[in-house]
Formats: sequence, C-alpha cells, structure tokens
Amino acid sequence: MQYNWQQKDWPDFHYDLLGVDAYLLRYLEKTAHLSGILRALPEALKSEVAVDMMTAEALKTSEIEGEFISRADVKSSIRNHLGLSKPPENVHDLRAIGLGQLMAEARNSFDVHLTEQQLFDWHRALLSYRRDLNNLGNWRQHSEPMQVVSGAMGREKVHFEAPPSVEVPGMMSEFVRWFNESEKVDIKSSLVRAAIAHLYFESIHPFEDGNGRIGRVVAEKALSQGLGAPVPFSLSRVIEADKKSLLCSIGAGAANQRSHQMARILHPSGASGIGGCRGGSPFHCEKRHSSSTASRGS
Repeated sequence: MQYNWQQKDWPDFHYDLLGVDAYLLRYLEKTAHLSGILRALPEALKSEVAVDMMTAEALKTSEIEGEFISRADVKSSIRNHLGLSKPPENVHDLRAIGLGQLMAEARNSFDVHLTEQQLFDWHRALLSYRRDLNNLGNWRQHSEPMQVVSGAMGREKVHFEAPPSVEVPGMMSEFVRWFNESEKVDIKSSLVRAAIAHLYFESIHPFEDGNGRIGRVVAEKALSQGLGAPVPFSLSRVIEADKKSLLCSIGAGAANQRSHQMARILHPSGASGIGGCRGGSPFHCEKRHSSSTASRGS
C-alpha cells in the first residue's frame, strides 16, 4: 500500500468543501456567540470558565487515548500553571502535572508562531513522567517502522505506517514552515487549515508517543489563531463524542492511495475531521514493528 507521504505531490493537500458549507457557517455562528458571552463575563469569572474549559479538554484528550486522570488534579495543575493559585495547590498525579502545563502553555502561546522547540517542550511536558521513552522532547529516532494498528496481539491489523524516522526532521521542518505561512486566513478558512494541520501532523507521526494529544493541540492552535483568541470550547470533547468516525476519517486521509483528499472536513457532530470512511476499525495504538508490545499512549 502506498501512503499519502509516499506520493509525488506530498504534502500538497487537496480538499472538497462541497456539502459542508452549512457546518462551516454553524461553526462561525456558535463560536461568535460563545465568544460574545465570554467577553461579557466579569474578569474573575472569565478565569474560572477558562480553567473549566481547559480541564474538560485535558480530560477528554486523555480519555481518547484510554487514560483517565483525576479531574481535581488536572484542574489544580492548570490553575497552578496559569498562576491562579497562591500558594500552588497539591497535585498527586504526575500525569496531571504535565497535562496542566501543556494546556496552559498552549493557551498562552496560541498567537505566536509554532516552532520545533515549542513542539519539543509540549512533548516533554506531556510525558515527563515516562521513563521508557528514548527520545523525550525530540523526534523519534528508532529504526523500526512506526505503525498504527488495532486488534489483539498476534492478530494486529496495520492501518497506517508513518514515514521512517530518518525523514521526520525534514518533514517536520516543512510542516512548521507551512503552519506559520498559512496563518493569515479568514475564520472560515481557519477551520479547513486546522483540519489539514491535524492530518498533516498525524501522517508524519513525529514522536515516539503522544502524537494524538499533541496533534489535537496543534489543531486547536490553528482554530485559536483564526478566531484571534483561545477557542471557547473543548475540541477533544467533540472528537471523543464520535471518536470512531473521526479516527476512521483520519485513517482514510492518511492511507489514501490516490490523493491526499479530505472528503469530509466536518462531521455532522461538528468535529473537525479528515477524509471519508464508513465502517472499519479505529486506530487505537502505535507500535514499533519489532517490539513485542504496542504503546497505547498516543
């Protein structure tokens, strides 16, 4: 099978917005309405609402990957990293500490250019508690294929194989350049940009682990830049509500043998997605081909 990154016109993405205009308009209307409500709130209440939205995002982006973390720990971590708790609140779960740091840093830097160092910092914050990763805060470097698979041990189905690690630095340099050069678009186009950014990033799968969570932060950054403010909703909450269709759609875009087409930018549920797919198994883990176990923490 030939994957999108193996095609001659990679990474020249093509998409068709036919039939999704209504969803794009609904997105514009809802975000404008929510943004207006938030602007009218007292400053103290704005902070609490922001913390609640960030907490919802942090919990859902983890649940998508099968991780369930204490809401209290995550909320305390976010408040600590935003400087809202004096003295800092106790956080018992190391995963919550890093997750709160990632959410706070992503929100505070939504309007600055994306850099490779920023991606490394996000990766290090998210997975600082992991002792089994060889390249924390850096691109993957292993020689084994990076595959996205599903199924029981010994009966795995390979849905997608990412580019070899040796190609990741060059591809990510190009991704960061594209992301920054494509920033100045209107709000409607920013939704399309976020969808492309999501598929583009996940197709490269640049890290040893954590690609799903960081890819959603990248997509949210693109949406926030289009709005000129942090998004007033949890992207992962919407994705988690229709996770199978969303992951299936990403897979269709990443494994499309003919073109990098996005047959659907929006699902009826309102989530941003790529490609078109009906049925099939969603991705649920990453693995290096020669390893005896699969890593689920995407």
